[in-house]
This record gives sequence, structure tokens and C-alpha cells, in this order.
Amino acid sequence: MAILKKVIFSLLILLTVFIVVGYFLPSEYRVQRSISINGAADKIYPQVADLRNWRDWGVWYQRDPNMQVEYSGDSIGIGMKSSWKSATEGDGSMTIIALAPNQSVTYELYFSGFDMTSQGQLTFQQSDGQTLVTWTGTGDVGFNAINRYFALAMDSLIGPDLQQSLDNLKAVMED
Repeated sequence: MAILKKVIFSLLILLTVFIVVGYFLPSEYRVQRSISINGAADKIYPQVADLRNWRDWGVWYQRDPNMQVEYSGDSIGIGMKSSWKSATEGDGSMTIIALAPNQSVTYELYFSGFDMTSQGQLTFQQSDGQTLVTWTGTGDVGFNAINRYFALAMDSLIGPDLQQSLDNLKAVMED
């Protein structure tokens, strides 16, 4: 019985330390990936600014071709929104919140399963017949100590999806 008490006490101390350390971790995260695409920014920008086109290159659509997606708002306009339901990719919505033609597309992302909002931006820098497309995702997980551990891991969690989607965008634009 004394050994069981020591084990339980040790586990409670470890759990307490884990939670306390979590409060000292950063709550904000930033993930960024880039790719150079042969072509002008004015050809690539419409592919990104119209959320209906994301089905052609977004990795999430490849993983769940049965994803149910609804669109609202003007195409290529602030306020355009896509909402989706997916058994494998979760449920959520994306809303365009800022546009700078041929320069950037900024959106807000919401995942209902996590009740979490984040922002993303794709920027376009043209030079010598190539366009550098940079995708940045940022967010704040709040005061929850456990979520702060996830903030530390966001680059490895969503970075590969951003890169694969950029690779797919390059393939679509260069075909």
C-alpha cells in the first residue's frame, strides 16, 4: 500500500509540474512555408484569392475528397467564406479578411471542434518571371496550459500541410 501511495503521489507531482510549466510556455505560434513558382503573380493570385480553387491544390481536399464544402460571399472578395464538414479533416470555416491584388490574401480560420481561431496569409513576391509564394499561419491558444504545448508543436503539425499545398499549387500553376 505504501508503494501505491508513492506512485500516486509521484504521478500527481509530475502532472502538477507539467501543468505549471505549460503556463510559462508561449501561447502564440507562427508557421511559415514558401515556394517559388514559375509565373507571374497576377496568374497565381486568382488561384488563391478564390476559395473555390483551393479544392484543386489544398492537401486537405486530397485527403478527404468527400469533404462537404459550402461557399458564401463574392468570389475573390473580402468576406468570401468556405465552410466544410469532414470526417477526417474536421469541421470549420475560412473567411477572407483582407486582399491586396497580386500581393496578398489574408484569411481567418475557425475549427469548431477546437473552438479555435487563427489567421493565415499568402503573399506573392514577383521577380524575374518567378513568384515567391509565402504562406504564414499564426494563432494564439490562450491561457490553457495544455494547449500551450500544442503551440510549441504547431510547426511540425501544420507546416507539412502548408508545404504540400504549396507544392500542389506549384504543380497546378506550372502545368
